[in-house]
Amino acid sequence: MPPYRICHLITELQPAGAERALYELARRLDRRRFRVCVVGLRGGLVAEWLARANVPVTVLGVRGRWDAGKMLALVRLLRDERVDLLHTHLFHADLVGRVAGRLAGVPHLVHTQQVAEMRYRPWQFAWARLTATWCDCIVCCSAGVRDHHSARAHLPRRRYRVIYNGIDPRAYARDPARRRQLREQWGVGPDQVLIACVARLDYQKNVPLLLEAVRRLRQVRQDVRVVIAGDGPERSMLRRLCEETGAGRWVTWLGFTEEIPGVLSAADIFALPSRWEGFGIAAAEAMAAGLPVVATRVPGLTEVVADGLSGLLVDSEDVDALTSALRRLVSDPGLRSRLGAAGVERVNRCFSIQANVSAHERLYEEILAPRQSRCGWRQLG
Repeated sequence: MPPYRICHLITELQPAGAERALYELARRLDRRRFRVCVVGLRGGLVAEWLARANVPVTVLGVRGRWDAGKMLALVRLLRDERVDLLHTHLFHADLVGRVAGRLAGVPHLVHTQQVAEMRYRPWQFAWARLTATWCDCIVCCSAGVRDHHSARAHLPRRRYRVIYNGIDPRAYARDPARRRQLREQWGVGPDQVLIACVARLDYQKNVPLLLEAVRRLRQVRQDVRVVIAGDGPERSMLRRLCEETGAGRWVTWLGFTEEIPGVLSAADIFALPSRWEGFGIAAAEAMAAGLPVVATRVPGLTEVVADGLSGLLVDSEDVDALTSALRRLVSDPGLRSRLGAAGVERVNRCFSIQANVSAHERLYEEILAPRQSRCGWRQLG
């Protein structure tokens, strides 16, 4: 039997969490069983990563929400490729993909929900409910995301499948030489404690809360430094905040960087004070690097970070609790070591990329085998 044709459709291909998760999945699917391609409504660096991994990638270059010409191009692509299953990622790709898939006669659709969206966006859940019969399965990156989406969209849990995001722990192994090099480059002394945050500079990630917590911490521990890797719409605001508060003396801003393993090797603690998440892949990467994690108690992160075992969880928006948790880790190297070691074990046991890929392959074959006629869609379960 020839391989099943799987097309992944995503809103854009900038290197954020959902895009990186798609990249890791698409390049690892068994090519003897699945012929995979990726389509982005808009482009980005991940398109280059996919091309280097020999995954066919197409960027439609959508210019606006009413770019009908690109919708027709997507329909032609799906029809020409005789796609067996369309897998959409992020809301706008799902919005376009469900319609284009129907027009192209694609028999099966899967959607991945990557975040427990806390902003007021009722139309997203209304769309999921309205087109529920068009979708075989909604994959959620955590049980928290499933519960949130099921409640908001008023869909039964049997329509969902939880598949945790996966990472390759070997890619984040500590590199002592790189640690020394980067800390020297950033002016961080060997006895200073470096807190890292890897995040999109966006309202969701609540980086100002981290800066305020560390400002308070430095009133009693002047040996604490912060490095922040990431870019986003709050970049200018955060830079101004640092200038106004004097935080620029102890914060290193890296902007976007592909060298996340090096950043994590250089750090002693990882912090992620998000207002909401879906999984928190940056926290899992930090755990793979042996770092203790301080994160907020929100859906997704509570499943990644085992409170008191691989990290410390605090309530969202609670600057006092965040300051206290950071102070506890800064003051106790032994605790940092124990939590870090437990984090490595947890990632290997629960969040490996191999487990993620295998779960997707099982789902695809459950939907596609025996191969269905190209005349209609059905729901899994």
